[in-house]
Amino acid sequence: MRFTSEQLLDGGVREREFTLGDIPGILWTPSPAPAPSPTSAPAPLILIGHPPLGLRRMYPRLVGRARYYATEYGFASATIELPGSGDRPRWDAAEQARADLRRAMTAGGPVGGEIIDALILPLVEKAVPEWRAALDALLSLPEIGGPVGYEGGVISIGVRLAAVEPRIVAAGFFAGSLIPASMFEEARRVTIPLHVLLQWDDEGNDRQAALDLFDAFGSEEKTLHANMGGHTGVPRFELDPGARFFARHLRR
Repeated sequence: MRFTSEQLLDGGVREREFTLGDIPGILWTPSPAPAPSPTSAPAPLILIGHPPLGLRRMYPRLVGRARYYATEYGFASATIELPGSGDRPRWDAAEQARADLRRAMTAGGPVGGEIIDALILPLVEKAVPEWRAALDALLSLPEIGGPVGYEGGVISIGVRLAAVEPRIVAAGFFAGSLIPASMFEEARRVTIPLHVLLQWDDEGNDRQAALDLFDAFGSEEKTLHANMGGHTGVPRFELDPGARFFARHLRR
């Protein structure tokens, strides 16, 4: 991990851009206590996922969440650029899958499973090892000590991470992306506490598939918050219940 820039945001939140190999990312950490004591502990960490639209485009939403977590709860947050997005090299297979999806949605018919698989599964296969490598690097920093939560992003990436990464102890998912059929079986292996957001009128999401995925999760503690409105209409008040969910599970 190599830090490439640093700035101090309102509330004393420290924002540092970094690269991990050729993967860009951003780390936000809370303001340190004025006089650290021998009992002060490193900050818990939330990995903030996002759709493959590019970090620069998503930055306003990401920094808003990170600043809230840092100033209100003392959490560190981090994110990385997804494969084929932002300034990373174009990925021909992903571009073709997106084009196929646009054609299917323009035609007004159902999106076939082969299109969903081609769009989502290669992204999961590439992104999850990168998230785990980023987690290795982040947890090596003295100001970050875990536990670790994951939130947002392409829900299938979150499902795979929650199933295979033991350092993630709680996750907040946004049920707003297409779901390959194989993810329902993986969801049964997810047993950590979950907080799931669903937009009831999401124009690009299969509501029943989202409900079926929620039902498939193997977690004993799982909560579904459903709100009226489209894909980008998640109410601002949902930020606080999500933060309190992480506070319950990331505070030792």
